[in-house]
Amino acid sequence: MKPVSYTKNKQNPNWVLYILCRNLLIIAFLLPAWAGAQQPNNSLFLQSLQTNLHPANRLTDRFEAEVWLMDMSQRMKLFIADPQKRIQLLQMVHREASHAKLPPELVLALIQTESSFDRFAVSSAGAQGLMQIMPFWKDVIGQPDDNLIDIKTNLRYGSTILNRYLERESGNLTRALARYNGSLGQTWYPERVFENWHRHWRND
Repeated sequence: MKPVSYTKNKQNPNWVLYILCRNLLIIAFLLPAWAGAQQPNNSLFLQSLQTNLHPANRLTDRFEAEVWLMDMSQRMKLFIADPQKRIQLLQMVHREASHAKLPPELVLALIQTESSFDRFAVSSAGAQGLMQIMPFWKDVIGQPDDNLIDIKTNLRYGSTILNRYLERESGNLTRALARYNGSLGQTWYPERVFENWHRHWRND
């Protein structure tokens, strides 16, 4: 399998889609409110993780945000029926992925692969939550009281860990994803993520 490197590609939504999405969002917001052994190795890597585990910025460009949210919300209907829950989750995914310098659509594909958007998922190995974080990360990173079932916490851990694996692998997304899954040297896991990414979430 050819290694994949990550390069960001921004989409430019058209005005008609923007108006439609804006109106749909207004309605939505008025409604009542299998991971393997992810392995840390050296102290510099862990220090970098600790530094980056803090709250991320919100969506800042309202035009792009509204279009993106409504587009992704429609794609997520297969996994989450409630439109308000979809919007809330997508906002959190976008924040944490963007803070970790990852395409939010990639994080969505990883979540689909890991847990099928089941926030309460627990693997046979003990990995927890949407992004299937192994509990040892709490002690390694220095956040022993963190609740990995909490959506924001889980997304922050998973996005930050994948970001650091990408840096470690010099942008080689195939190897970074294999590290995330604990299957470095094999390509079956990255292939699953890429298939979900291209089939369900990616626009280009």
